[in-house]
Amino acid sequence: MSCGCKTSGDSAHSCGPKKTANGCESVNTCGNSYKLSVFDWLSNINNPASNRCDLVEVRFKNDRKSFYKNVNNIPLHIGSVVTVESSPGHDVGVVSLTGELVKIQMKKKKFPEESILKIYRQANQKDLEVWQEARKKEDGVKLEARKIAHRIGLEMKVTDVEYQGDSSKITFYYTADNRVDFRQLIKEYAGAFRTKIDMKQIGFRQEAAKVGGIGSCGRELCCSTWLTDFRSVNTNVARYQQLSINPQKLAGQCGKLKCCLNYELDSYLDALSNFPSSSTTLDTEKGRAFCIKIDVFKKKMWFAYVDSSMAWYDFDIDLVKKLIAKNKRGEKILPLEDLKQPDIPVHTIDLIQENNVDRFEKKNRGNNRSRNQNRPNNNNSGQNQGGQQGQAQGQGPKKNNRPERSERPDRPENNNSGSQPRPQQKPQHKPQPKAATEKTDTPSDSEKQQNPNKKNFKKKYPPKKDKNA
Repeated sequence: MSCGCKTSGDSAHSCGPKKTANGCESVNTCGNSYKLSVFDWLSNINNPASNRCDLVEVRFKNDRKSFYKNVNNIPLHIGSVVTVESSPGHDVGVVSLTGELVKIQMKKKKFPEESILKIYRQANQKDLEVWQEARKKEDGVKLEARKIAHRIGLEMKVTDVEYQGDSSKITFYYTADNRVDFRQLIKEYAGAFRTKIDMKQIGFRQEAAKVGGIGSCGRELCCSTWLTDFRSVNTNVARYQQLSINPQKLAGQCGKLKCCLNYELDSYLDALSNFPSSSTTLDTEKGRAFCIKIDVFKKKMWFAYVDSSMAWYDFDIDLVKKLIAKNKRGEKILPLEDLKQPDIPVHTIDLIQENNVDRFEKKNRGNNRSRNQNRPNNNNSGQNQGGQQGQAQGQGPKKNNRPERSERPDRPENNNSGSQPRPQQKPQHKPQPKAATEKTDTPSDSEKQQNPNKKNFKKKYPPKKDKNA
């Protein structure tokens, strides 16, 4: 049993496990996301009048609504499944609104009171079973109807199919660019489906609302979620908003202009009311200038000379109004290049720094520099000691700039280990004096005074001899 919360008669969509023919138990949450649902803001207010409104709004499939009269005074509320009068037979729908608001809706839609039908009863179990069996056959009927229309060669598209509640009539919704001759088609449909056939043409916007989809804004289409009335949209709306007349960008999935172009039209019209006319011309000493562009948000107008329209000059609308007033008095204004004020550059601060690609690299470089500055520099003492050792060994001054690792005083070696330092330059087959090696291994007195807390570490392995030195 279905309460018809999202699509009336679709048992796959329901508001919860607890539902009866009387409607949903949680009426407040039933169908709020469905665009045909109506919020009754007078539900908690008692009617001061003694007579109660007996008009009820009932919704069906394919965004169809109608108004009925509760002649039997059946207790109904939003979500109740009812059996209503139809021609021929009866139909099954879901109550979408009750009370005094129904009169306002009828007045808004200009629904004639003479054509109001009546409600028979609340739908019983037999009505619901027939109703749901008819809904299950709609997909197969739609595919078969498309095949028949294609075989006959009609230029039309069957968009959707709707069975009546008692399965006595089928309504085919179709879209077509031109007029279609249905005489042969209705005969084929009546012979194939054995019931009464009704053809109803819809627009491309209604077709997009039934199919659904995602718009260019990234959200679900407005026509398939909440938009119920489709207003006409023309190209003047795009011109007021200073948009380029590009059909590929301005058209929606229905192939027509987007409905959202009407949303901000009133704001643009209010802003353009303070602007001078776009056909305004200025008489300058250099020649006549015309308006070539308007910026609604910055409140500026661009002008260019008639003779040379390559150079554009932008002015505020307040200055343009003053220049127009001068022209009306018969005075010519200065040339546009003299009236143009230099633009003051606006200094902006990028707090997120998303435009700076190497922001992390610069940060690391700064940290490395600060660390290098905080390190103790002992290269001078090593170079002095390396120079003394080079003089003792008879070496040239070129090796003093780059001392070897074994010659640095930072890591002195222990003589007891029997290891010898790496020589900077291979002597001419003469053994090195032992005094020189001892002098290199032991730190000098001056270095001990400078770094008294320095510890001597032992190397695990003796240094390798450099054969290429």
